[in-house]
Amino acid sequence: MDDQLKPSWLHEPSDVNAVDQNVWPRHLVRSSSGEIEIAGVAARSLVAEFGTPLYVIDEDDFRARATGVKTVFERAAASIGTSAKVYYAGKVFLTSEIAHWVNELGLNIDVASGGEFAAAIAGSIPAERIGYHGNNKSTREIARAVSAGVGAIVIDSEAEIERVAAAAAAQDKVQKVRLRVNTGVHANTHDYLATAREDQKFGVSMTDAPALVARIREFNHLEFLGVHSHIGSQIYSRDGFVEAVRRTVALHTELSKHGPVPELNLGGGFGVNYKPGDEAPSVTDFAEDIAIAVKVECHKHQISVPVLAFEPGRYIAANPGITLYTAGTIKDVTLADHHDAVRKYVSVDGGMSDNARTALYAADYHAIIASRASQASPALARVVGKHCESGDILVRYDYLPADVTSGDILAVAATGAYCYSLSSNYNMLTKPAVVAVRSGSARAIVRAETEADLFARDVRYQANGNG
Repeated sequence: MDDQLKPSWLHEPSDVNAVDQNVWPRHLVRSSSGEIEIAGVAARSLVAEFGTPLYVIDEDDFRARATGVKTVFERAAASIGTSAKVYYAGKVFLTSEIAHWVNELGLNIDVASGGEFAAAIAGSIPAERIGYHGNNKSTREIARAVSAGVGAIVIDSEAEIERVAAAAAAQDKVQKVRLRVNTGVHANTHDYLATAREDQKFGVSMTDAPALVARIREFNHLEFLGVHSHIGSQIYSRDGFVEAVRRTVALHTELSKHGPVPELNLGGGFGVNYKPGDEAPSVTDFAEDIAIAVKVECHKHQISVPVLAFEPGRYIAANPGITLYTAGTIKDVTLADHHDAVRKYVSVDGGMSDNARTALYAADYHAIIASRASQASPALARVVGKHCESGDILVRYDYLPADVTSGDILAVAATGAYCYSLSSNYNMLTKPAVVAVRSGSARAIVRAETEADLFARDVRYQANGNG
């Protein structure tokens, strides 16, 4: 009967204690005691020190993936006679400590707000290695970025040309800019993650781009670097990137007739594995296909290969991160309209406030018991949060041991991308700590929020002497 309640991709595991290395951090194992360890630190130890919910990131895995992605794109670019700039997409997961790692590893970083810009600077990223995105950057944000010497501002609309030019002129600086264009490539992903379609808020149309670039070139305080394309996020198919190359190189060629266009930014969006059975292409596959397409198109249009830029984020941060929860209420729910099939609902002490992606995008995640191994048979389960929403679901479809019980520690895989970034205080829940684990030790890089933090800006609460 369970088959009526699960999607076709979900298969009952032969070993409910298994750890799929395609999904979990590279240094996560189930120890001989049955408990999960991340980089040599036991799950129970982490929970005892930092509580739950808890974001945990395998620092060495993050660093290795960042270094690997940088190497892969640089090598692919070199194979076609050019170089590559690799930007870590800060929106996926950014703290000043993460920015510090990115700086140490020699990657650039892209940001999309004043807060992200401040985090990058606090993490010692030189401003000239920062790219600044956003469809509605304020004049204050633009002026601050120009003043700091930001490496590039991505112009997202016609109005921003004048705004950036005015800020640069006021400071007597020449600001490097890119122009974000909508290629019209319909990436095979969730509608909210497809960012190059015509009917959405980002960028300008391909047909409008030549006139807008001509306008940029009219300003002495602006320097045009090239166009920027981003077709979406969590994309498995390389075809969309290849098609985006065809369209952007054709535009690049046209723009080159009227002035220098040294770079071509092809964005990011490379998909990752979230659950057992996922088969995301390797970043090498993406890089090689894109490089070949660039070479072919540049040869066809008889132009030199420009410097390429890429913005991976999820591919670096997602799988090194997990979230730990403590199980509370357990319910076996019988569904009469599915011939009395049973689904086990496992409620945990977090929810959509620490991972909004399931509610936002119908994203699928994978969970295991982290505090012990089990000899029980698999049971179809749904992991849910404690918020006042029926849509407060963390893991929609999975199998957990039938003996899962209150007090068990659960781990959810691949939460390093967008979970901390999208976290909220819905229902006045406090935000979890972020902990980095490395070589047998753990340290908080963001402390857990307290109730005092929650009310620090509540005027009446503070006026009544509760602060």
